Amino acid sequence: MSAKTAEVKIRLPAPLKKLSHGKTEIICEGSDVKEAICNIDKKFPGITERILDENGNIRRFINVFVNGQDIRFLNGDKTKLKNGDEISIIPAIAGG
Repeated sequence: MSAKTAEVKIRLPAPLKKLSHGKTEIICEGSDVKEAICNIDKKFPGITERILDENGNIRRFINVFVNGQDIRFLNGDKTKLKNGDEISIIPAIAGG
């Protein structure tokens, strides 16, 4: 792997706490957002499948932010990470 791996903090939404042993923040590694999300499963199996769809894309109703910036306005799940970055995973809220 040529990309540099970073140690980042991932903030998980409350509905995933049951899979993360009650933690809402975890430390993970990855060179980009997708790699970091995939690496969550190494510590907490089952979380990644709640975030990524069957094609490996971030689910439609999941918003992901790096340091407060929506990755849709950056480089999507290929957004590069550096040590100390914070990824927030937030389920979209819909109403009617």
